[in-house]
Parts: sequence; structure tokens; C-alpha cells
Amino acid sequence: MRLDKMLANAGYGTRNEVKKALKQGVVEVDGAVVKDGKLHVQPERQSVCYAGTPVRYKAELYLMLNKPAGVVTATEDARQKTVLELVKNEWGHMKPFPVGRLDKDTTGLLLLTTDGGFSHELMAPKKHVAKEYRALVEGKVTQADVEAFKNGVVLDDGYCTKPAQLEIEESGPLSAISLELTEGKFHQVKRMFAAVGKKVIKLERVRIGSLMLDSSLPKGGYRELTPAEIQLAKTPYIKKKSL
Repeated sequence: MRLDKMLANAGYGTRNEVKKALKQGVVEVDGAVVKDGKLHVQPERQSVCYAGTPVRYKAELYLMLNKPAGVVTATEDARQKTVLELVKNEWGHMKPFPVGRLDKDTTGLLLLTTDGGFSHELMAPKKHVAKEYRALVEGKVTQADVEAFKNGVVLDDGYCTKPAQLEIEESGPLSAISLELTEGKFHQVKRMFAAVGKKVIKLERVRIGSLMLDSSLPKGGYRELTPAEIQLAKTPYIKKKSL
């Protein structure tokens, strides 16, 4: 990779700005000042410093975000705050994008990446990657609802959903549930409960594949995924049996 491209991708300015910095002699490769941006470097093997500070370069970016309510899942929006605005100060230069989407008022696990292949593996319908949600539902959720979700329910547009695993954590005037889906239609969780005469009050995504939301992340907080977590997101979830 060319040195000027590496520095631009790492957030040190445009190609022209990087070119000026190189002429000023502030860039070192393996301890030697380099002024030629055409020099090819290997970021994984060579030490590159800018003004004495090691350059943090990544070929691809993988972030876990605990999405708060009130922000839209988009890269840009003229009227509303987007999830990209939560990470842009640190990672905006890499131009990450959301993996799938969560509704504006839905919270929880959202991944951001620069890796289109990774996003496709998680979101392509043929991949059947499961996502788990937890919700508060207005109305008494019953075993009949569990069976209905297991068989697939017909939404307001006539679409019959794929089988979904609904578990009741608390049943009453306000019910607490968990729901595992392998598809992601528009407002699907809310529409599924509407199909059985109930209303979702609060919705949070807590898992993608086998990757769980980091409970230590505050709303709006984010961090990079570890290599193991990247694989977990693509790995089918096996629920532990209670003793």
C-alpha cells in the first residue's frame, strides 16, 4: 500500500494534506524520515509514525454499538441524528456503515463496519443469521402467542413470517419477552405482536448470531470487536440448557 494512501485512510487528512505533511518531514517509516508518498509500506510489518506518534491503521473496522433511542440507523440524514454521528470523531475517516438497521426508538446491539462481505454474511436472507430481541409488550402474552410465532404469523401486508422463537419471561398487563428471528422485515417485531393483538412498548436487540451485546457498554457507547467476536457474530447460537 502506498504511504500517502495509508495515511489518508488512517485519518491524517486528504491526499494533498498528507503530501504537504510528508514534505515537512513529519512521517517516519521504521525510524527513517520519508517524504515520498509513493513509497509502498506494509502496515502489518512496518512501523509508521506521524509527528512521533505511531499510526493506527486498520484494513477493516468492526464496531459494536449500544444504540440509544432517538437516533436513526443511517450514514447520513439531513434532519435527524444518525448512529454514525456517535462514532465519527474517532472513526469517521474510515467511513463505516451500519450492518442492517434498528428502528429509531429501538435500542441495543448494532454493528458498524467497513467490510461489505461481513455485513452480507450477517444480513443476507439466505444466511439465516438469528437475532435476539427483548421487549416489553402491552398485553398478556400467552402460550398461544408462542405457538403462533412458532408457526409464523401473517403481517398487515399479507406476508407470513418465518418461524420465530418466542419466550415469555413475565406475563401480565405488561409482559416481558425474548424473541429470536432469522429475518428482518420492516418493523417486524412490532408488526408480529400487532398481528396477535398486542403492542410493543420497548424493544432492544441483545444478540446477533452468537455475539451478545456487551452489558458494560452504556447507551451510545461503542468499542471494537475482537477477532473472536467477529466470528461469534457469524456463528449459530446454541442455548445452554438449564440444570
